[in-house]
Amino acid sequence: MITLHDSFYPTIAGAAAPEDLRKEFLVPGLFQAGEVRLHYWGTDRTVLGGIVPTAHSLTLPSGDALRSDYFLQRREAGIVNLGGPGKVLADGKQYSLGELDALYLGRGSRDIAFSSDSPEKPAHYYLLSYPAHFSHPIRRIGFSDVKGENLGTREACNERTLYKLIHPGEVATCQLVMGVTCLHAGSVWNTMPPHTHLRRSEVYLYSDVPQDQAVFHFMGAPTATRHLIVRNLEAVLSPPWSIHSGVGTRNYRFVWGMGGENQEFSDMDAAPVSALR
Repeated sequence: MITLHDSFYPTIAGAAAPEDLRKEFLVPGLFQAGEVRLHYWGTDRTVLGGIVPTAHSLTLPSGDALRSDYFLQRREAGIVNLGGPGKVLADGKQYSLGELDALYLGRGSRDIAFSSDSPEKPAHYYLLSYPAHFSHPIRRIGFSDVKGENLGTREACNERTLYKLIHPGEVATCQLVMGVTCLHAGSVWNTMPPHTHLRRSEVYLYSDVPQDQAVFHFMGAPTATRHLIVRNLEAVLSPPWSIHSGVGTRNYRFVWGMGGENQEFSDMDAAPVSALR
């Protein structure tokens, strides 16, 4: 199932009611047992999705929204497994993915199928995809092989470790950049002070949020901020003009992914806390 989506302009978002913001920028329900669910966002022609194979494998569809013969005919995709161990079949080769392991699929990759090693503890594959102008090789990225970068301080309640899984210098892509950030116990803030980056959009997928907890995701122009209440395995669409920062009722982790004309991680425009409104 592919649902169509596009984004408000910032002036409209600043005046929108909370429920309208949720409809426009929050993507719930991506992960359903035995299903492939894909969501199309017009900004940077982003596709995100959740894939949860149980007793049987699941294949990656194309759908009318892409108008292509197969999903990756003109696209690339990154996959991060947020559940039990499983396997991804691509171009006739099988790749094993444990929790937080990633897989990059280049343009032209075909016959993509997803399976779980155990139906009782199924894999939860999170997919993020953007258009691609060139075909790069498939790459598996083991989470245990990635050196994390420690950020933040205990005093600011934002100690966290950032893991770059798919990024320039390590994995060749056309525009996709993807990684995971894990907040330490006792820390709740991510990406504060916040920033915008007008040359690319971003998608946050929050995970490891207990059922009775939540994350307050802040968005909007720096001088007109709003918030969304986000639950476990829900995604937030962050347009280039919007800040993207969150605070949880306890620590959590999130998958971040970006697409656009610039892959440089440091290409961002700071929004100091003193300037936020």
